[in-house]
Amino acid sequence: MKKYHFLIAMSAMIFLLSNCSRKTMPENSSRSVYGSENSNITNTSAPKAVSTKPIRTAVPKVIAVNDSIAKKTFDGRLYYDLEGHRYWRNYKDGKYYLFNKSMATDPAFKKP
Repeated sequence: MKKYHFLIAMSAMIFLLSNCSRKTMPENSSRSVYGSENSNITNTSAPKAVSTKPIRTAVPKVIAVNDSIAKKTFDGRLYYDLEGHRYWRNYKDGKYYLFNKSMATDPAFKKP
């Protein structure tokens, strides 16, 4: 008797799962379900947007920044971040220069 209950439950499960598969679902029709009966809308595909590469601007080597908006490091040097690039203040001329390795040893970039 238990075998029959098990077989009935399994067949019901298979029946429910097979009815929900994508193969048996109806495709989208051109007629609107909620609209009027005469509203036949044809599927017109819109032209695909053409992807273009973003225009990159040149990164300036030197910028002039007001010292009040610049940030300070723990040792007191001033820097400014602009579009992902860090500029450090030169204390001799007061301008901000794009970072390079020689700034670490240059005394003009260290706070007096």
